[in-house]
Amino acid sequence: MISIKFMAIQLLFLLSLFASPAKAYPLYHLCGNSSDIFTSNSTYSSNLNLLLSTLYTNASAKGFATFTTGSAPNLIYGLTFCRGDIDIANCSSCISTAISDIEKLCPNNAKGAIWYDICQLYYSNNDILSDPDVNNSYRYILVNPNSVSANQLLRFEIQTIALMENVSDLVMSNKSRLFATGETALTAGNIIYGLMQCALDLSAGYCRSCLQLLVGSIELDDRKGRIGRLAMGLWCNMRYEFFKFYNGASMLQLSSDQPPSSPSTTNVSKPNDTDLAHGGTRKSQNDQTTIIQGMDLASKLKIRESNPELSLISFSSILDATCNFSAANKLGQGGFGSVYKGQLPLGEFIAIKRLDAFSGQGLEEFMNEVKLIAKLQHRNLVKLLGCCIEGEEKLLVYEYMPNNSLDYHLFDPIRKEQLDWSKRFAIIDGIAQGLLYLHKYSRVRIIHRDLKASNILLDPEMSPKISDFGMARIFDANTTQANTNRIVGTYGYMSPEYAMEGIFSIKSDVFSFGVLMLEIISGKRNTTFHKFGKALNLLAHAWELWKNGNLLDFVDPSLGDKIPKNEVSKCIIIALMCVQENAVDRPIMSEIITMLGSENIALHDLKKPAFFIIGNEGPSELSLNELATQNDITFTILDGRIT
Repeated sequence: MISIKFMAIQLLFLLSLFASPAKAYPLYHLCGNSSDIFTSNSTYSSNLNLLLSTLYTNASAKGFATFTTGSAPNLIYGLTFCRGDIDIANCSSCISTAISDIEKLCPNNAKGAIWYDICQLYYSNNDILSDPDVNNSYRYILVNPNSVSANQLLRFEIQTIALMENVSDLVMSNKSRLFATGETALTAGNIIYGLMQCALDLSAGYCRSCLQLLVGSIELDDRKGRIGRLAMGLWCNMRYEFFKFYNGASMLQLSSDQPPSSPSTTNVSKPNDTDLAHGGTRKSQNDQTTIIQGMDLASKLKIRESNPELSLISFSSILDATCNFSAANKLGQGGFGSVYKGQLPLGEFIAIKRLDAFSGQGLEEFMNEVKLIAKLQHRNLVKLLGCCIEGEEKLLVYEYMPNNSLDYHLFDPIRKEQLDWSKRFAIIDGIAQGLLYLHKYSRVRIIHRDLKASNILLDPEMSPKISDFGMARIFDANTTQANTNRIVGTYGYMSPEYAMEGIFSIKSDVFSFGVLMLEIISGKRNTTFHKFGKALNLLAHAWELWKNGNLLDFVDPSLGDKIPKNEVSKCIIIALMCVQENAVDRPIMSEIITMLGSENIALHDLKKPAFFIIGNEGPSELSLNELATQNDITFTILDGRIT
């Protein structure tokens, strides 16, 4: 393990950053611990020499290289790449210097990393290639000690983050290079230049996560308003300055508004409801999406002083969009309020979640949902477009899903016929991809805690999007589970350890996902399933059919006989793996996705599902109809539990 995990350095004059590319100076380096030392002329030493020379040769062709050589215990992995705007000659020169410098700085060390302005090099006896460290556990951050003036501070932060987020998106679309640059004007003559990059063979999911964490570091840093910042991880990097530090024209030019010179909370002009901006940017009036991204920049700056996470929409805009929350625009009613369809002046539709003042979801849950989902970017997560707080009103504005929620189709005898097996399997896979992102690849690990059919929205292509993050919780990278005395969620989808002990983890979401899979395959609700023999719920019914070798009897009859029986059977078994009683027995989402994509799965000791309740011969205290009625609700339990 490399001993130093984080270092932030401030220099009055960054000579290395202004130096000629041909004269590379190391910005920072890391070496392994004392236990990582090898002896000269050893097998590891020979392997390291081969690795470094091969990295240099291969990177000289395209500015990037990875390589592995040797066998255990002398196996070694390496990575090097240059900044995307640097020519091959300067790139090769920088990597050559890096190899020479790291051998001097980390002599006889099995691990080493070194950063320069235009290139970087990393090698280790751990497998750094198959599981890239995109969490930037080892990163180098350099900030310019100079700051913008106080009256420009908030505007600068908004525009800088907006620029880097847009440049990050451009990196993702530039698949052949995973590199992008951009600029935006803070004031006349003051232009912010930004650059972001990922290592060339990094997957899209890994790259996005890596870049998002670097952008997030801007907001988390207490050193606000610094006019330059360089953040370099092992697999990605980011930089912005008030001068053009990269070669070539900017690949993105982000326009901006001019707010008042001071972001005072007084004397702020009334926002124009049709002139809204996101992150200090404004697009053409013909671009319908900009209208719902937040208030005009001046009003947004006013809000950011009290809560930098918020991007607000005026209440009058929402009233206009929903025709004053007319009954005709109401899409549905949930445990915490109503959802309305809205239409913007240029015709675009939006969905508005209006929280009931007496629902139990207060400002804390509202802020939780805003903070979480505003940072999430994945095709299988619903996109938050804005929010509004005015008096007792708390509203969230989302992209509109014309096909409603999954339960709207799945549990209707007519509409479910639109969901053939290929659509259902795609929905299962999409939900799994969204959960994997939440659990592993988002900026922070997120446990949803209320995954159910009504919280899965369907886009025009019937692709699923996970919604409703009011109950979600953030985990840090080192936390595996937590306790709570406030149990929230929907009965029938809750894992036993959560419902009974208040313990939740990623395996809690896995349990809910398993229940949801069984509902998608059978077309029946778990909470109202009580018609087949002694099995009280859907989980027990699937288990009994599997034990008796009649697994396909579980399948929704509306799917017909022409289904891929092996694939359907595999999905039922995966679902049963997810709903096993003990959390340790359940797979994680990455394993589930692998199994979904495999023809065969290794079935180990499959254990019975949780809540395996069999009806008694005698009368019960609560009838099945009463239980079904009570179970089909979202609820919150407040009682004394160990925390």
